[in-house]
Amino acid sequence: MSDDFSLLAEKWPSSIVARTEVKKFTGGILSGKTLANLASKGEPVPRPIRVGRKVAYSAKELAQWLSERSK
Repeated sequence: MSDDFSLLAEKWPSSIVARTEVKKFTGGILSGKTLANLASKGEPVPRPIRVGRKVAYSAKELAQWLSERSK
């Protein structure tokens, strides 16, 4: 199963995924807003990368996190 998620990161055109693009990255199964809500509750989420007011995630870390949550 984890191989399926690692393919997401490999096929993504960048090494990072903007929070606004999480839905596209995951094929619609998860949104950036969901990640923001989980983080605000103190739940474990991929480490955010902040550039000014914008938030992104490492594509590899996001794929790994998805793999871990799918079990």
